[in-house]
Amino acid sequence: MANTPSNMIPLGTHAKEFKLVDTVSGNIISLNDAKGEKGTVIFFICNHCPFVIHVNHELVRIANHYNKQGISFIAISSNDINKYPQDGPELMKENALTFHYPFPYLFDETQEVAKAYDAACTPDNYLFDKDLKLVYRGQIDDARPGNGKPVNGSDLRRAIDFLLQDKGLVESQKPSMGCGIKWK
Repeated sequence: MANTPSNMIPLGTHAKEFKLVDTVSGNIISLNDAKGEKGTVIFFICNHCPFVIHVNHELVRIANHYNKQGISFIAISSNDINKYPQDGPELMKENALTFHYPFPYLFDETQEVAKAYDAACTPDNYLFDKDLKLVYRGQIDDARPGNGKPVNGSDLRRAIDFLLQDKGLVESQKPSMGCGIKWK
């Protein structure tokens, strides 16, 4: 299990547009189609990473809570499926249905979207405001597989609350930690 930190790209960075296949519906979804009225969270995840498996239920809880408040969520998998077939579209769909993802689970086959976002690990998490400017990038919370800390989404929830309450930026933003994206 690798401990790869996320790249802390500059706050204020504008979200890069994309069009990717949603593995559940089969539809092409663009960022513009899926963005939220008040903000958008983009998760780079995959099926097999122990760090993602550890927080999967919390990702769903966070999305279910904040979807009603104008925040949309998008999950993207960018792993090389030739080396990691468990992260392929068919199994992504199965995973999304098993966990009842309330967000699209998109496949980034060319890895261009992960590169455009400078994503490094799974999970890698980005929160953009209504104008698609980056206001948070970092961990969901302090929980990691085996460290005994609760999976509660505290860091990401605080960032979303700050955005919704127009409190400005969260000052302390810690990088996420997870398995490195499996590059081709």
